[in-house]
Amino acid sequence: MKIENLILLISITFMSLNAICQTGNINGVVKANDSVTIVPYAKVFLENTKFYTLTNSKGVFNFSQIPQGNYTIVVENVNYLKQTKNVKVKSDSTVKTHFYLTEKVSILPEVTVGTGGQTQLINSTGSVSLISEKELETFGYSDINKTLKTVPGVNIQEEDGFGLRPNIGLRGTGVERSSKITVMEDGILMAPAPYIAPSAYYFPTIGRMQGVEIFKGSSQIKYGPYTTGGAINLISTQIPNEFSGKIDLVAGSFGSKSVHAYVGNSYKNIGFLVETFQYGADGFKTLPNNDFTGFNKQDYLAKLRFNTDKNKRIYQQIDFKAGQTSEKSNETYLGLTEEDFKKNPYQRYLASQLDQMNTLQHQYSATYLLKFSKQLSIVTSAYYSDFKRNWYKLNKVADSSGTAQKIGKVLNDPQSYLSFYEVLTGNYNQLNNFLYVKANNRSYYAKGVQSVLTYKTRYKNTYHKIDFGLRIHQDQIDRFQWVDDYEMDKGNMKLINKGVPGTESNRVETANALAGFIQYKMTYKKISFTPGIRYENIQMHRQDYGKNDVDRTGVNLSERSNYVSIFIPGVGLNYKISQYLVTFLGVHKGFAPPGTKPGTKPEESINYEIGTRFNKKSVLVDAVLFYNNYNNLLGIDLQASGGNGTNDLFNGGKVRTYGIELKVGYDLLSVMPKSKFSLPTTIVYTYTDATFLSSFDSDFEGWGTVNEGDKYPYLSNHQATFIFGVEHSKFNLYGNVNYKSKMFTKPAQDFDNTKIKIPAYFTVDVSANYYVNKQINLFASATNLTNESYIVAKRPAGLRPGMPRAVNIGVKARF
Repeated sequence: MKIENLILLISITFMSLNAICQTGNINGVVKANDSVTIVPYAKVFLENTKFYTLTNSKGVFNFSQIPQGNYTIVVENVNYLKQTKNVKVKSDSTVKTHFYLTEKVSILPEVTVGTGGQTQLINSTGSVSLISEKELETFGYSDINKTLKTVPGVNIQEEDGFGLRPNIGLRGTGVERSSKITVMEDGILMAPAPYIAPSAYYFPTIGRMQGVEIFKGSSQIKYGPYTTGGAINLISTQIPNEFSGKIDLVAGSFGSKSVHAYVGNSYKNIGFLVETFQYGADGFKTLPNNDFTGFNKQDYLAKLRFNTDKNKRIYQQIDFKAGQTSEKSNETYLGLTEEDFKKNPYQRYLASQLDQMNTLQHQYSATYLLKFSKQLSIVTSAYYSDFKRNWYKLNKVADSSGTAQKIGKVLNDPQSYLSFYEVLTGNYNQLNNFLYVKANNRSYYAKGVQSVLTYKTRYKNTYHKIDFGLRIHQDQIDRFQWVDDYEMDKGNMKLINKGVPGTESNRVETANALAGFIQYKMTYKKISFTPGIRYENIQMHRQDYGKNDVDRTGVNLSERSNYVSIFIPGVGLNYKISQYLVTFLGVHKGFAPPGTKPGTKPEESINYEIGTRFNKKSVLVDAVLFYNNYNNLLGIDLQASGGNGTNDLFNGGKVRTYGIELKVGYDLLSVMPKSKFSLPTTIVYTYTDATFLSSFDSDFEGWGTVNEGDKYPYLSNHQATFIFGVEHSKFNLYGNVNYKSKMFTKPAQDFDNTKIKIPAYFTVDVSANYYVNKQINLFASATNLTNESYIVAKRPAGLRPGMPRAVNIGVKARF
């Protein structure tokens, strides 16, 4: 080697070593601001450089060989506000730092978010759960039914496979159209007419939500009017603190496709957000004539915020929100006979070829926050929503004899009604048959003003908090319906008699409500004590114009009214055994409005719970025992549950409901602190037993004769979900195994009669995310991976299947 080359090689080596010696390292830990909860797989990067990493399963991150100089560390996580910190890297040294992140939901007004975030759950004096934004993104569900399976104490009856019309109950309240729970979005009532007609033919779109809160026990006394089982509050995407947005594109089986996109920004005194979620599919059921059985849904939302400077002595903020959701779905109430279900559970009869639901919903709200100090604030919301729907669907069928039969009756016993069954399937060879398609045309509105005053203070070792709320509310349902007559001719339905709007159901029902509550929380050392009382004053009135007065002149007007005024007390107690372990207990009164039918009493019960929570590093335990003692349980006559569709409520007598709610989570690799992987596992289990304590005869076809000791229908004793995952800084893979035990379809005591039984079933879902970089990740999922064929209901008319295996892939980008 020439001497010149040797000198050059030595010089290069020396300069490289010198450059390495002029570098340093950065080590850090990321936790939530409770200083306990670790934040795994948070994005960490040095601003304006290419240095980027993620925290590991223990919340630790590391940068090595960073050139000396000044840097800004940026930490981001989907559940938390972004945080930055300036550091100086010196040669041959290590900078050690800690980040304590603030949950996004924790800074929202308490009327918008009731839990205060994941880190505050342990301080609650009642049963509360929060599904975070990260959890929502893990499986990417667009179906609220699947989303809520990770929460104990939630009872669900699937219907269409896509979650378009959810049936949700809490602690055995009954699942019929989610009519026995309080449904909210950002703390505002969201059922179409929550007091007079709460059946949720509209439910907020889960695909555009940032989180979901579930309140049970005494924790939900603030969220009436339904206080027996609990309340569900969906947290919409909030206005970001800086310019940001995302777009998710997903497509898959059965022609399914979804787009979720939003963009927003905040300036000193103004902020905005615009968002859309669009979802559709071709459907997994098939008609013999290959007609479309799918749906399309479009959801649009906009938010605008004005606020004073943050340092103002009195801070003021006003938020405006406006949204529109439309849906067109070719869904039906016509199911299958048992024999046909066994042959092909995903077929549909020809008589359902014209069934279609069309909906349009608008929501508007203005929320004004007036913060006098850290101790005193008032939040007032004015809101209005309307919902129009026309579900054009087959109701009855007649053969050439002209005798009409309900479709549910025909499918329950097809041999006794063979000619009617053949009309439904298109195999009837004679004309002069009739298919009665009812236009279930309804319009709703809900409007009101609600205000919550909060005062909190600390004196020595005692913390005091008082919430006082008031709501003035009105809602209404307007039924204006008709029936069109068709004839089945060689597999095609031909219109033979066009109905006149208003000649089938022609009535208006209105509720006026005044509600208020006061809740006091005192924390002294390790004990928190929360008594509260709610007041509901409700006037309900119905005007029935009759089938012969379509112009509503009032010539045959029939009116009826009902009224209730009631106090609803509750109290909760929380004892903090340690920083990680608490026990709590509570008792409260359950209530549901009675509707307009005279003689119908309010639903009333006394509800008890006792539970414990443990949350430390990689271990989570949440266990609750509950007992609900109904003095009078209310049933509801819905066509969706196999009734006549009058929507009348009726007395169900005394019922006892009790059960166990359990959620356990653990990272199997937590004992290996240097592992780059984590293996999170979660077990969710619910046991529920609901028994009638008296005998009675019900006009509701879904119940009929009820005997003392009968079990409540459509309620599984055992529900379980097992979630297991593999997480790494570059990817995650999750599996979700769901089990639901057998259940009755009518009140009964033994399962020998298979006609009133739905068998137990398992389903398995999987999902995977691969993080290309800090902005983009690839997504794939499969629901019902084993392609299990299972029954979800035998109402309102015949057997209904769960969704078969469906595979989705997509790309998700944030900026």
